[in-house]
Amino acid sequence: MDFIAEAHTDVGIKKKTNQDSVLVQLADTASGKAAFAVVCDGMGGLAKGEVASASLIKACASWFEEAFPLLLEKGIEEQELRESLENVVREKNSQIMEYGRASSVSLGTTVVLLLIVGRRYYILNVGDSRAYKLTDGISQLTKDQTYVQREMDMGRMTPEQAKTDPQRNVLLQCVGAGDYLDPDFYSGEAAPGENYMLCSDGFRHTVSQQELYQYLNPQAANTEQDMKECMKYLTDLNKYRKEQDNISVVLVHTY
Repeated sequence: MDFIAEAHTDVGIKKKTNQDSVLVQLADTASGKAAFAVVCDGMGGLAKGEVASASLIKACASWFEEAFPLLLEKGIEEQELRESLENVVREKNSQIMEYGRASSVSLGTTVVLLLIVGRRYYILNVGDSRAYKLTDGISQLTKDQTYVQREMDMGRMTPEQAKTDPQRNVLLQCVGAGDYLDPDFYSGEAAPGENYMLCSDGFRHTVSQQELYQYLNPQAANTEQDMKECMKYLTDLNKYRKEQDNISVVLVHTY
């Protein structure tokens, strides 16, 4: 199985700084081709969110280049892979917190991370950036670590109420904001002819899942040029609809 992948990020219409950071890396391995993608959303409203997101992206890139090959040599074991990725995020969580204390600033970042290798996908998530899988439909692979998601899970809030709740942007977790960090981890089968999409919350606030699927499904976006054009179109659509946040998206196509 092989991959093509593209990323697009935009500062948006309101903020002066793009606090989002993205990463896409493809590699040939002894176990076949591998795709690695990360989206980090530096916390809006917190000082130096771009520092937090960029530093975590750098740590993820180093992991893919240095630790991942060693895991492959032994053969991928899901629990060992999960622990390795969680260690990267937890170590960066401590470093960002120390930086914040030393600099007397508050900063943090979400992270959603996707690895595809050996016909399996693996996802790690902290916060409210998301991963989706697009085949003959669209499915959200991650669950937001947010106040409104928790309230919906507890049956105390409907999806309609969540859209307008004053605390809809409140995160339960982000990297760099607290000593305790519990990333979510997901895995599943991957096959040729699928698209995987990672995005910051700014990319999906004003567009529907139906619109995401219309432009990012495997038939509509399966070349680098089509992927670029479709991601830019949806970014511009978000901006036209007055999305206030930074906007970032990564698309991985399997074939």
